[in-house]
Amino acid sequence: MKKITGLTLGLATFGVFSHVAHAQNQVTLYGILDEGIMYQSSAGGKTGGKKFFLDSTSGISGSRWGMTGSEDLGGGLNAIFTLEGGLNLNSGAAAQGNTMFGRQIFVGLNDKRLGSLTFGRQYDMMFYFGQPLTSAGIQGGSALFLHPGDLDNTGNTIRVNNAIRYMSPDYSGLTFGGEYSVGGVAGNTTANSGYSLGVAYAHGPFVLGGAFEYFKTPTAATAGAGFFTDNANGATALSQTLNRGYASASAYQTAIVGGRYAIGPVTLSASYSNTQYANLGNAFQTKTARFDNVDFAVKYLYGPTLALSVAYDYLKGHEVTAADGSARGNQHYNQVSVMADYLLSKATDVYLGGTWQRASGTSSTGEAAVADVANLGDSASNHVFLVRAALRHRF
Repeated sequence: MKKITGLTLGLATFGVFSHVAHAQNQVTLYGILDEGIMYQSSAGGKTGGKKFFLDSTSGISGSRWGMTGSEDLGGGLNAIFTLEGGLNLNSGAAAQGNTMFGRQIFVGLNDKRLGSLTFGRQYDMMFYFGQPLTSAGIQGGSALFLHPGDLDNTGNTIRVNNAIRYMSPDYSGLTFGGEYSVGGVAGNTTANSGYSLGVAYAHGPFVLGGAFEYFKTPTAATAGAGFFTDNANGATALSQTLNRGYASASAYQTAIVGGRYAIGPVTLSASYSNTQYANLGNAFQTKTARFDNVDFAVKYLYGPTLALSVAYDYLKGHEVTAADGSARGNQHYNQVSVMADYLLSKATDVYLGGTWQRASGTSSTGEAAVADVANLGDSASNHVFLVRAALRHRF
């Protein structure tokens, strides 16, 4: 990270120069470049197959650049801001559906005694209070360790637009937060709106936490307007057969509880989450589709430079009945993930990871379930093996 102090900061972004002439207490420019060579034994849906490719968005840290800053307003109160965009190193495009600041962009106030209040496109409470207690959180965030389909959003596949967020200070290990997303629909003040809540307690090596999220009318015809359609290109989080059949849902909710415990060089974690697609409409006799997910992970620090991680995840989709009487959604996913991460310096590391996943049962569309690692899309079969060898640099 590079810190800049003074009265003026010149920015050159996409060939446009802008001049900032107001006092800044501190501005920090930062970024992460995480480029990997990946092999996927089965990809591309029904007509797909093996895939070998370069990737800079599905690693431990999705590649990004950003700027964060604060201004001291006196009495422990600060004005704060963050602008952060995802990067696709292999094409030069913005990530998160070609959204310029797709990861997060917000402005707000932070008080040492009262906490922070921010406004903009932001992470939800599933990210802050759920992800750290999952297998992905203990390992660092790679897609190889995410829950199948990232249905509970603990892998922050979805960011929340039009969000008002409060985060508490640390009260002797207790922290909590809440977020509300304004729908902005004329004539219907609740459409496309939602909220999330989270809480955690840390005491020495032990951490316990949980989060809950609810969205009404999560899919919108306008890109960037709904929870599932949050990106500039209108891409939807209902893109996989794992959950695509539930696009008619007029409500979505998910909840997670978990814990983490450190014993010397070993860290253990376990979590349980429940995800529901509610009010499925006339296409279904059953009105709610439910998923339960459990995961367990172990991370071992072998000296100051090498970290080894292993995790197991199980996802169960519960059967629903379609309007024609057919059964759908009875899905089972078993997943094992491993990774070795080696530090070359404080800013640069190399890592090698792999995931094996097997699916069984009937998908949300009524077809045979196929493997769905994280948010990488449908595999061509019910099982997949994914390998990533990567170089990561932080600045």
